[in-house]
Amino acid sequence: MRLEVRNLSKSYGKNEVLKEIDFDFESGKIYGLIGRNGSGKTTFFNCLNEDVTVDEGKFYLEDEYGRNYLNTSDIGYVISTPVVPEFLTGKEFLEFYIDINKDRITNLKTVDEYFDLVKIDKESQNKLLKDYSHGMKNKMQMLINIISNPKVILLDEPLTSLDIVVQEDMKKLLKSLKKDHIIIFSTHILEIAMDLCDEIVILNKKRLETVEKDNLNTKKYKDKIINCLKDESND
Repeated sequence: MRLEVRNLSKSYGKNEVLKEIDFDFESGKIYGLIGRNGSGKTTFFNCLNEDVTVDEGKFYLEDEYGRNYLNTSDIGYVISTPVVPEFLTGKEFLEFYIDINKDRITNLKTVDEYFDLVKIDKESQNKLLKDYSHGMKNKMQMLINIISNPKVILLDEPLTSLDIVVQEDMKKLLKSLKKDHIIIFSTHILEIAMDLCDEIVILNKKRLETVEKDNLNTKKYKDKIINCLKDESND
């Protein structure tokens, strides 16, 4: 399965954020989208998800059914600040979501099985979502995307504010999903990306650029990425 981005450009007034981007993403990998704060990572995701109108550009998804335009129903988008219905308990929310989507959910599991996937215990399931920690809300947001099983998963800074235990749980979960999904993981924290991702993509000078992954997790590789980001800031 492949996601094709073709000739994507986006500006806000005179501020050009993305310029003539051509890039392919494949299933079986977690792509780390790296860039400085304000470099356009969220704008890139918003363009794919049709939350903003692009100036130019087309998106295609090639799978077993052929090559077609990317549809928003193919996308799961996990934002950095999770939005959940805080007046419901975790269990009520999950039961409601499953009920309204049951006709399109494949391999439907029980509520308990879903909660087990993200390690949310019985006591927490019956708490109001407004009382969930940021990390717990992020887990719920991720769980909804697991259930809906989108082909493309966009993750916008999902681990940045989580404690190390929750981070490790989420990393394991993402690695278990990558075989059958296209996963693009946005972060400005290089160490997280190097630990989790199979390929590093830098948003550099308004375009996407792959950093060759030879000697991944070495100081030389890390320095190469940092130098690319420095070049961007001087542009």
